[in-house]
Amino acid sequence: MTFADGTTGTVYRETVADGDPLADPVVLVVSFRLRGVHGRGHALFRAESLLNTPLFAGFPGFVSKLWLTADEDERYRGFYQWDGARAADDYVSALWWPLALVSHRASIRYRVLPGLRRDEVLADSAAPDASTGPTCGPWWRLVRTGSRSR
Repeated sequence: MTFADGTTGTVYRETVADGDPLADPVVLVVSFRLRGVHGRGHALFRAESLLNTPLFAGFPGFVSKLWLTADEDERYRGFYQWDGARAADDYVSALWWPLALVSHRASIRYRVLPGLRRDEVLADSAAPDASTGPTCGPWWRLVRTGSRSR
């Protein structure tokens, strides 16, 4: 996945919850950079991250998550589908504290994109500039999926 700031991430896991059809689709993109994780430490984090699944999968409104590898700036991203912007905001509020323990605090960012379905955003490879949250810049905007042309 390539983002508007030129960084890329590869999906290394997908988590999907069984549930009803979406009533209020929302895409949520979260980004953070871990403290002290470099080189081979990224492979260990990706393996360990499976243990974090219960932290979000039980939240009301959770539908799915694509787990992305660290980008060129060592930022990880989660690309989520939620049912309801309020539910996505509640999750981000709860997520901030555990992330703050292991991440550079200033690196924790998120973008809530109401009215969008994850699979449509992936297919269109672009998301409109609609959001909530204390962030700015194109780090969150998906511009391309698939392999890069060489």
